[in-house]
Amino acid sequence: MSDPRPHEALIDRLGTDLVPVRRLLPPWLRTAGWMLAVAAIAAVLLMHYGADPMLRRWAVTPDLGWAGMGAVITAITAAWAAFALGVPGRRAAWAWLPLPGALLWIGASGMGCLRTWIAPGTHIANMHQSADCLVFIISFSIPLSALLIVLLRRAFPLRPVLTAVLIGLASAAASASLLEICHAYDAAATDLLTHALAVAVVVAVNAAMGGRLLSKA
Repeated sequence: MSDPRPHEALIDRLGTDLVPVRRLLPPWLRTAGWMLAVAAIAAVLLMHYGADPMLRRWAVTPDLGWAGMGAVITAITAAWAAFALGVPGRRAAWAWLPLPGALLWIGASGMGCLRTWIAPGTHIANMHQSADCLVFIISFSIPLSALLIVLLRRAFPLRPVLTAVLIGLASAAASASLLEICHAYDAAATDLLTHALAVAVVVAVNAAMGGRLLSKA
């Protein structure tokens, strides 16, 4: 009969090399932490532009307000879904969580195009001004996406590309909601197409680069 003590010694040596794993916070709590960063940016923008112009636009044209609310809901739920997919055993169906907010965002934005009058205090954006909106959404999406990737790298998502798509959607939606603070233009086809292009660019870049970063965590 062999002596079991060498095996026990080997187990003891292996056990001494183990590093305790810090448990991840729940997805909703990590989402709240990321949204605090978004709220901090919003506070800076509100200090500079004030809330009155935005609230006046929303009061006269509720569709703009509903579109902004849809963008906020999409940002929160997309980030929550991304964090949820980082938890082992969570189903891919979590990726559908942002759908209601996205439908509200898209639907309310499209309703603005059906109006035949321009909201008081605003005007239709020209191509140059629409391009500024594109730059705004992409510029703010970069740090917000980077922050989400950093927060998710410890989780090692099993679906890195899908998670990265949600990161892009959350960041783009958050940036679009921040744009509402200083967006003095009414809903128009050119402006909305520019916003859609910006969101598509952010999502595509995150899917291409974010997926690789998450898979190497």
